[in-house]
Amino acid sequence: MIEGAEPAISLAFEVQADEEGLRLDVVLVRRVPAMSRKKARDMVEGGEVRLNDRPTRKGGRVAKGDRVTLARAPSRSEFAARPDTLTPLHVVHEDDHLVIVDKPAGMPSHPLREDELGTVASVLVARYPEMALVGYAAREPGILHRLDTDTSGLMMAARDEATFDRLRTDLRALRIDKRYRALVEGELTPRAIDRPIAPVPGDSRRVRVGDHEGARPARTEIVSVRAHGRFHEIEVSARAATRHQIRVHLASIGHPLAGDALYGGPVIPGLTRHFLHASEISLVHPATGVKQTWRSALPRELEDAILRAR
Repeated sequence: MIEGAEPAISLAFEVQADEEGLRLDVVLVRRVPAMSRKKARDMVEGGEVRLNDRPTRKGGRVAKGDRVTLARAPSRSEFAARPDTLTPLHVVHEDDHLVIVDKPAGMPSHPLREDELGTVASVLVARYPEMALVGYAAREPGILHRLDTDTSGLMMAARDEATFDRLRTDLRALRIDKRYRALVEGELTPRAIDRPIAPVPGDSRRVRVGDHEGARPARTEIVSVRAHGRFHEIEVSARAATRHQIRVHLASIGHPLAGDALYGGPVIPGLTRHFLHASEISLVHPATGVKQTWRSALPRELEDAILRAR
C-alpha cells in the first residue's frame, strides 16, 4: 500500500428472511448508511455491487441467505429527511399507494440541510414512514416531482417502490398531465413553447433558454387565456417540467410571471411571490388502472392579486 493512502473499503452482508423478494436497490438503502436509491442504482450499474460474488442488476430480487458485497461505501453527502410531526400540510388524496398534497407557498419541497424541518419531505416521512425507502433520494422520500419553494399547489408521492417506479415511468412518457395557473402581463394566445433549458454558469439561482451546454428538452403549453385588464390569467400544461421551466419559458416570450423578480416579472402591490400555482394533476392510478384527477383552487393571496391587477 502507498504510504498515507486510505485502505479500500469493502462492505458485505447477508440477506435476511424479512428481505426475501425485495429489489436489490431497496435492500441496499435499508442496510447501508448514506445509501440513496439513486446511489444504489448507480453503484449496481457501475459494477460496484455483487450478489453472491456475481455482477447483478438494480432491479434484481434477492433471496434469504444471498450475500451482497459492495466495492466501496457511498459518500455521506446524502442525508435523509428528518420526520416533522408539527408542520401542517393538507393531504388532498391518500390511499395505500399514492398521496397527493397541496403545498403552500413558502414551504420547500425537500430539505437542503440535515437538520431542516418544515418541508414537504419531512412531513411526508413523519406521516408515512415507509416512504423513507422510496424515491429518488433519501431527502425526497416518495416524492415524484418538486415545486419551487414559492410555488403553491399539488405534489404527488408514492408509498411503495412499485407505485413510484410506475408513476416515474408515466412521467417520463408524458402520460401524467400537470396543469398550472399563472398571471402575466400583456396579450398572448394559446401556444406551445418548445425550447431546451440549461443552467446559467456561475448562477445557481437561474436557468436559461437555448441550446447551451447541459440543456434539456422542455415543452410548455399555454392551454387557455383569460383577460384581467392589462394582465392575463393563463392555464399551462407542463407534463415533464424541469426546474423553473414555466417561469423561464414565459419570460423567454416576453411574458414573465407577475411577481417573479428573478426573471423580470411585473410587480403587483401586495404580491410577495411569483404567481404560479400547480392546480391540477391527472393520471391513471397504477394500482386501480382508473384515470383520476385532483384539483386545487387558487390560494387567497393569488385571488387578491388578480383583483388588484385589474
